Amino acid sequence: MDQSRAPFLDAVAAYHRADRYGFTPPAHRRGAGVDPRVRDVLGADSFRSDLLASGGVDDRSSSHGYLTDAENLMADAVGARSAFFSTCGSSLSVKAAMMAVAGNDPGGLLVARDSHKSIVAGLIFSGVAPRWIAPRWDTDLHLAHPPSPDRVRRAWEENPDAAGALVVSPSPYGTCADIAGIAEVCHERGKPLIVDEAWGAHLPFHDDLPTWAMDAGADICVVSVHKMGAGFEQGSVYHVQGDLVDDRHVAMCADLLMTTSPNVLVYAAMDGWRRQMAQHGAEILGAALAVADRARRDIEAVAGLEVMDEELIGAEASHELDHLQVLIDVSATGATGYACADWLRREHRLDVGLSDHRRILATFSLADTRETATRLIRALRELPSAAADFSEAPRIDLLDPADLSLRTVMTPRDAFFGETECIPAARAVGRVAAEQITPYPPGIPAVVPGEELSEGVIDYLTTGVAAGMNIPDAADTSLETFRVVR
Repeated sequence: MDQSRAPFLDAVAAYHRADRYGFTPPAHRRGAGVDPRVRDVLGADSFRSDLLASGGVDDRSSSHGYLTDAENLMADAVGARSAFFSTCGSSLSVKAAMMAVAGNDPGGLLVARDSHKSIVAGLIFSGVAPRWIAPRWDTDLHLAHPPSPDRVRRAWEENPDAAGALVVSPSPYGTCADIAGIAEVCHERGKPLIVDEAWGAHLPFHDDLPTWAMDAGADICVVSVHKMGAGFEQGSVYHVQGDLVDDRHVAMCADLLMTTSPNVLVYAAMDGWRRQMAQHGAEILGAALAVADRARRDIEAVAGLEVMDEELIGAEASHELDHLQVLIDVSATGATGYACADWLRREHRLDVGLSDHRRILATFSLADTRETATRLIRALRELPSAAADFSEAPRIDLLDPADLSLRTVMTPRDAFFGETECIPAARAVGRVAAEQITPYPPGIPAVVPGEELSEGVIDYLTTGVAAGMNIPDAADTSLETFRVVR
């Protein structure tokens, strides 16, 4: 296919050239009705191209097929059989994949326990029963590595009737699973593999990046273009291949969840980004990798900071690492990652994508340059001395490996929608959670509805909140109380 084309983006341009006018939504009429105070902040062009997809950019029956054409070009660019655009983020796309593979299947779905909260939301929404794949907990680094093929094989042996498997790779830390090995284990049983590759939209376009899930044999792969590509927030694509998944069934599941008012800006940006990557991706991403590698060396030279790299890879660790994700251990400064992230924002107007009890994560992208990297490095050179004046970090009771796999008593759906009550944290041990409790970022639930709360996980969460951990989805974000099944 001709990858120099961007049919949906071109259709938006044609709409403007034709001087069309719609007595339809959006009511702002390409920005004409927007308060000037709003337009001055958001810009006139953001409203100018906020159009209807059907009955606007295309006709009321979408007879020109601009969106389908753009999706076919995306599939061709990355070597998938089909691709589907979503303007509701990968949170929607992964739910659609889960429903298509395991909806109404009594065998449930193998799910890596280090999955994003959107996956747990999919379990609650769909009623699919999770058959957890145990995480590989690194007791030295205090983080979970993606599941290994052996872990997935054991999960299949324990749950042979499961409909399929779902793993997350890359992780929020940039670590990657052995997707080819996991796909082989699943396909030995004739079962599909879903990969939540939200952080991996860029992977097909440069050989020095980790293996792209479609190349490794995944059946469905979900990516977020806004995370590592040049798209707007909420832009997501899910890709399908092989003979274990019905493309149309996946699309029908997505249609159940998707808005009927998709954002044309999101569609057009994904179409244009695909063209950019197909034509120039290797060059652009190669330059970004060079910037990130230089930044890694410069940060590593700062006393008190350690850039995590080789220690993340190994037989019992992760399979590959995305070097655009620069993970920095700040524990030698005596400060938590939470405090360091707050200081960078307050003192240097710099934001980092992730912080935890001992690390911060700087995510580099195709847009970063030596100049943007230098701004970060200059700030980090000041961090160790500034950290000496931080308030003493409150103690966090870190998780013991025994607390990583809480006992599942009910399905997430039954617990979430059951009769519940809120009780003090001191009385919550042994009770069944009726809520997700998720340190965010990275967004991996420490507690899933239906799990029995342990003393260790309650202590970890309550002491974490006191130290700066953000828990946005709990009924009581202070965690003074927990929502449990009555």
